[in-house]
Amino acid sequence: MDNNQNYYNNNIDRNTSNNTPPLPAQRQVQYPQQNTPTPVQYPKMNAPPPIQYPQQYAQNPIRIPQQTYNKQSISAGIKALLIASCLVMAIIAGFVGGYVANISRPIQSTTDSTPSESLDVAMPGTYTPPEHEAAIPMPDALTSSPLANEGTADNMTRQEVAAAVRDSVVEIKTETVRTGIWSGTYISEGAGSGVIISEDGYIITNNHVISDASSITVRLVDGREFPASLIATDQRTDIAVIKISTTGLSPVVFGDSANLVIGESALAVGNPLGELGGTVTSGIISALDREMIVDGETMTLLQTDAAINPGNSGGGLFNMRAELIGIVNAKSSGLNIEGLGFAIPSNVARAVAIDLITHGYARGRTDTGLELIDIQSTQTARWYRVNNLGLYIVNSVDERLRNGDRIIEINGYVISNLYDYTEALRGLNVGDSIKITVDRNDSSISVDITLTEWHP
Repeated sequence: MDNNQNYYNNNIDRNTSNNTPPLPAQRQVQYPQQNTPTPVQYPKMNAPPPIQYPQQYAQNPIRIPQQTYNKQSISAGIKALLIASCLVMAIIAGFVGGYVANISRPIQSTTDSTPSESLDVAMPGTYTPPEHEAAIPMPDALTSSPLANEGTADNMTRQEVAAAVRDSVVEIKTETVRTGIWSGTYISEGAGSGVIISEDGYIITNNHVISDASSITVRLVDGREFPASLIATDQRTDIAVIKISTTGLSPVVFGDSANLVIGESALAVGNPLGELGGTVTSGIISALDREMIVDGETMTLLQTDAAINPGNSGGGLFNMRAELIGIVNAKSSGLNIEGLGFAIPSNVARAVAIDLITHGYARGRTDTGLELIDIQSTQTARWYRVNNLGLYIVNSVDERLRNGDRIIEINGYVISNLYDYTEALRGLNVGDSIKITVDRNDSSISVDITLTEWHP
């Protein structure tokens, strides 16, 4: 999708109409609030830290003796000419250096295929069922599939758990076509992890791992590689389902994430750095219901201190019965931050995966019929020629609400930005009625609308 569509909410709003005027790109804004959950950055590919050598091997700095020169008198005209020449040479060298640097590096590499930083308010599930989906399992078949298995009751050692799940976690590599300022079109490579959920090739991963990918490749633990097709994706829960054409795979056994307790042991299995597939790290369940903001979406996640690194996204978090209890999707990173990893609970991942496979989208999502843009900077406000910051309507299926209306309240809840809007709609169901109050030409207008079910 292009940047013009990146302003349309893909979880709470309708697909952008073809008649919608193009919108400029805008960086995502986090809104510091007292009750706002802590933002989490997706793991990205980082260069390895520089090697620190012991002090005894450090070389003494080389000191170059200062040279002395005889001062010569130079006329003011010659001095001015020399200064001007140096400036021109520096400008030309900088331009040529930048151009050469861009054309000499046509391929960029990232891990986890993280989404762009621009605010993405497009509806999720730009999903067109491919021809091969005529053979996808029906809900009755899924009921008896590994998606519904209970697993064993006896605890296992870490070695036994690692051996039991190693064949069920895969490496994922992606290629995405991008456009650079100097280099034109180039291929960006990404990497992540995935979890096999059926013996005939269905795999769960994160939406951000495969987002906008032009090609997806899956590598099994035995070294075999297969091209994968995208079945469907859900940005709100950061879950995606892909499929490879093979059989005889080893699917995971789903555990019940509702029965987890803080302090119980857990193993994370994935592909850190995009190069170390099958890596197992050990930790505990640190918390059960952390509300985090991930790529603009509020999620309730499991917290673990098992080591999570770029490339682990989409991999599995397992309990000591070798059951899948979470899909790893994020970590907190920064100065002096260690041991803060997060995972989507397995009960959420399983329910969304079944919907994506059988329907192509996550059912039960409410739709207001509004397309919105969140204006939170004076520069953007000047660009759109509006006087106030806030959440503006771009398009509406309800004729009583117009392009340019600024939403100020929903059911009495004050709306200042997109986060307030999603919080005001949290917990509401299809069929519920809400009162939206907007500011139009310094006048307040209230409209009652009924929430409908979102469809891609």
